[in-house]
Amino acid sequence: METLDRRNLFAVISALAAAGVAGSALAAEPTLAKSKVLRYADLPVRKFPNGGEQRRVITGTLPTGEFIEVHETMLPAGQMPHPPHKHPNTEMLFIQTGSVEYIDDDGKHIGAGPGDIVFSASNLTHGLINVGTTPATYIVVSVSKQLSEG
Repeated sequence: METLDRRNLFAVISALAAAGVAGSALAAEPTLAKSKVLRYADLPVRKFPNGGEQRRVITGTLPTGEFIEVHETMLPAGQMPHPPHKHPNTEMLFIQTGSVEYIDDDGKHIGAGPGDIVFSASNLTHGLINVGTTPATYIVVSVSKQLSEG
């Protein structure tokens, strides 16, 4: 084994530091480069104060550079997941069950139900409310080349 002089030691430390930074970035936002089957029963359930639940399916960066986040939400009757908002991500909501109203950028309420798909363009205000008498479930697919949501 060779001994390291200061210049080579600095090179090794720099490489390790860079690998540490890259490793922590990947841990926070993994690259989604491998195909797999995700078991619904294995998805962790996040509970919200409004009685809603969320199962995060995947989150990370695709090999082509887009950030993607997919989750399923159960929204109780009469509830909103949050007030109308906007963000850089483009979202598609695939309504599975229940009766919801999509609130568009003009504040207009548009009904949607099972089988309907809601499209929210980047940086336009949007919202959702469950107007039915039963829980609504929907799958969200969020895509962006910009920063991911927290």
